[in-house]
Amino acid sequence: MNVSSLILARTLAERFRSAFLIDDRWLLYFKGLKNTLLMSLFAVLIGIVFGVILAIILYTKKKTGKLKILSAIANIYVTVIRGTPVVLQLFIMYFIVLMSVKNGIVVGAITFGLNSAAYVSEVARAGLESVDEGQMEAGRALGLSYGKTMIKIVLPQALRNMIPALFNEFIALVKETSVAGYVGITDLGKIPGLIQSRTFDYLFPLLFASLLYLVVVCLLTLVEKFLEKKFSKGDRKIVYKKRFGGKKKCATQ
Repeated sequence: MNVSSLILARTLAERFRSAFLIDDRWLLYFKGLKNTLLMSLFAVLIGIVFGVILAIILYTKKKTGKLKILSAIANIYVTVIRGTPVVLQLFIMYFIVLMSVKNGIVVGAITFGLNSAAYVSEVARAGLESVDEGQMEAGRALGLSYGKTMIKIVLPQALRNMIPALFNEFIALVKETSVAGYVGITDLGKIPGLIQSRTFDYLFPLLFASLLYLVVVCLLTLVEKFLEKKFSKGDRKIVYKKRFGGKKKCATQ
């Protein structure tokens, strides 16, 4: 190894030590990751719940002509949220609407959740429309109300069709939370800046934060594929039983 290579290796080693080992700075990355995951998890739950509610309102208006006022409000909400940057929505929530809330993670979860709801509503509406209209008619014919038919028959089938798109939204949400650092929330995206302010070096902090984001996204992708595979097996079993009356054991069992 020549002198220049030796100097480079020592320099990189010192930069690595400064970014991770001194003052146990490696703990900051995992603290930021924990905050990112907590914020993303609660945000996606808020997004799914409110998004599905919005989708049901819009779907009901389209199919039955009811809920006109709620549908108009839902359309305005979706248009405004999708038409404005999430970072501006974060500023509004943090400095104006939820200024009395001291926990930044809570503010971030609510903000990103309400933002996600606008996108989930479109996904959910497409999922509802993918279910055969005969399912609703069959439920009503059995004496179920519109609401019970929607909850017990239509919505479960729609959710199964929505899994890939919902996971894509979750993955996008995890990455979108990186802007939470603009209002002082100590998430994973904020950590490289904190480390750089002490070491004056961005190389390893940025690389490691990027690696952690990549690992999270890869794990979510694996979960998505597992669920898709599981539900597709269930669909094949149902088709087999309909065709062959369930007399033979299905090969997928």
